[in-house]
Amino acid sequence: MQQTWFMVIVILYCLGQNDTLGIQACQPQPTCSECLRSPGCAWCKQKDFLKPGEANERRCDSAESLQSRKCANGQMINPKSPPEVKKDRELSSTKENVIQLKPQSIHLKLRIGQPSEFKVSFKRAVGYPIDLYYLMDLSFSMKDDLDNIKDLGKDILTTLEQFTKDRHIGFGSFVDKVALPYVSQLKSRLKNPCPNRLEKCQPAFSFRNVLPLTKQAERFKVEVGKQKISGNLDSPEAGLDAIMQSVVCRTEIGWRNVTSILVYTSDDTFHMAGDGRLAGIYSPHDGQCHLDGTSTYEGTLQDYPSVGHLSKVLQRNNMQLIFAVTEEIFPAYKALSELIPRSVVGVLTKDSSNVVQLISDAYRNLSSSIVFEHEHAPAGLAISYRSLCEGGQYPNWSSRGECSGVKLDQQVNFTVRLNATACLAEMQQFSIKVQGISDILTVFVETFCDCDGHCQDREEKAPDCKGNGTFHCGMCSCDGMHLGQHCECEVTDDFDSMKALSALCRQTNKSEICDGHGDCECGKCSCHSHYRGDYCECDDKSCSQDNNMQWCNGKGSCNCGKCLCEEGYTGESCHCPVDKRDCIKGDGLVCSGQGECPCDRCICNGKVTGKYCQSIQEPCSKKYQTCTLCAVQKGEDCNTECDGMTTKKVPGPQEYVCLHEGLTFQVKVTDEGLIQILYADLPQSIDKTHVIIGSSVISILLIGIVVIIVYRLLIELYDRNEYRNFLNAQKQTTWNEQNNPLFQEATTTVMNPLHEGDD
Repeated sequence: MQQTWFMVIVILYCLGQNDTLGIQACQPQPTCSECLRSPGCAWCKQKDFLKPGEANERRCDSAESLQSRKCANGQMINPKSPPEVKKDRELSSTKENVIQLKPQSIHLKLRIGQPSEFKVSFKRAVGYPIDLYYLMDLSFSMKDDLDNIKDLGKDILTTLEQFTKDRHIGFGSFVDKVALPYVSQLKSRLKNPCPNRLEKCQPAFSFRNVLPLTKQAERFKVEVGKQKISGNLDSPEAGLDAIMQSVVCRTEIGWRNVTSILVYTSDDTFHMAGDGRLAGIYSPHDGQCHLDGTSTYEGTLQDYPSVGHLSKVLQRNNMQLIFAVTEEIFPAYKALSELIPRSVVGVLTKDSSNVVQLISDAYRNLSSSIVFEHEHAPAGLAISYRSLCEGGQYPNWSSRGECSGVKLDQQVNFTVRLNATACLAEMQQFSIKVQGISDILTVFVETFCDCDGHCQDREEKAPDCKGNGTFHCGMCSCDGMHLGQHCECEVTDDFDSMKALSALCRQTNKSEICDGHGDCECGKCSCHSHYRGDYCECDDKSCSQDNNMQWCNGKGSCNCGKCLCEEGYTGESCHCPVDKRDCIKGDGLVCSGQGECPCDRCICNGKVTGKYCQSIQEPCSKKYQTCTLCAVQKGEDCNTECDGMTTKKVPGPQEYVCLHEGLTFQVKVTDEGLIQILYADLPQSIDKTHVIIGSSVISILLIGIVVIIVYRLLIELYDRNEYRNFLNAQKQTTWNEQNNPLFQEATTTVMNPLHEGDD
């Protein structure tokens, strides 16, 4: 049993390993093209490969199985193609030839359900150019921040020099859509939207490109210095409108095909898609650039963009977004950042004095995180990634590759797995890239789903098909009136396909053709060797044999796996004589009347046991006790309790093996084949309990009396001895008669001088 479980565990483990490697068990198919679309299958086009009557599905099997069945190597169709690298330039950080992704182009041919893998390497180039566009909220609450930003251009460029010498900086601003309820429509407030009339503000706008990207820090200072604060009515701003225009207006802003960073600063939340309806604006944003001649976007014709739309535009343009916002609105922008890849959020001080350090920290975080993903992958193609990061451990396959904590000039590697789940009509291509990086890997993919390129043997009305079909890829495709391996069978009402033809040679849907012992020829079985029957199910050499290798114990003949016994014998192997003499004890009954003798051996009922069923099983059990007690109490009226058993009282006291409530009994099988209970009274005996208790009490009393007498005698002897010693001591004592000089009498006479009495 342990070995069986061990084998089951090993098989399950192997199946698990096969699944991990993308290997699946082959499901045979009737044609070559269908076979190639079945995972794990190969097709044998060898002419004489099939045995007579075998279906074409037998040509479709695993390559190992076909090889073991003698399919020649040159006759097996099992297309495999390793990934073909089309362009593979080495990684480079030189300014003239920056290459961060390797390879750059690859071509794969896939089988359905059989994955193909290839390696991709990425190394962020040192000194790679950076474009940074500073997008600022100019609503009135940002007045103090504008004063500080005017002098930050040089500091920002100096900070970027830590990463690259080739850096450009630009500036844009936003307020809100010039429409109610966002901006007041009073003429005086349109010209000066400041809350205090004594202050001067510029009119509101959705977005303005103040300074296109430039490497001149002085221009940044001059242009930003010209800016004035603006104002609007509600708290949320047109931030998403501004981000959209900053990204899609690539020519106007001057974005290069380099690392692109958009820094967004604000102290309030943002309007999103749907909010434009408050101003009667229903048209969704089209994702296009709409700057006018003054590089301004008013935003009164289209709604605010949705977060999903904005996220796609940012990814498509490889834009990295840094939100620099105040602490009060940090949670709102943190939630927004989680919906936009390659974006981070930093806390901005009230006057934006920490913006330079914030940009530096945010860029370091962005550049140290590598996210590998694909774009425009065709339907029917599953893509997964496995990352080799600094730890050197491969995690599980996932929908994208990720590594964090990557340093500049540090190479990270990814394994990409492609698995086709459906046939592609033609060659398809898609791209694999790192988020925020312009370098891409172009992948060309096609599928093996047809055998025409592997079989050059097509022949109409081929002799191998009896002139009744087309020979192609080793098999015959018969015309509508014929079936069979060689189209040798005419179609009748009984069958109209190869499957139906084969079904006529199977006993059940799950059984083999002709039980595996013959060939199916036009719906009928042609049996091999000693097999016979409609389905070759009869084997006249499958009956049991004895040690002398005789069929059916030498007492019968084998017919379709069953013994036909001679007269006087029976049983599966004719080993049972009809005579029952070995089941009779002496001249008595067969099996003592308590069993059957089917094969010259007693099979007893549940009450008895022994060779001849002569012994009672559990003779002292409760059912016999109940019957015996009933016989004593009721006499003969015990049919229910005794259930066919007879009882008999034996005169005089007896002592049988079984005891119950003052009775002793035994159970036996009589010569007539009946179960009889003999019972009697138990022999009378003295109640030893009373004797033991009485004798114990008397013994204790006697011992107590003896102890008292002995103790009294010892006391008497001791007293007598003491008295004699007293008398002897008295006789030996001598008493002295002299007066004691210390003795004084107790009488004293005192004279009273005042008393004068007569003599």
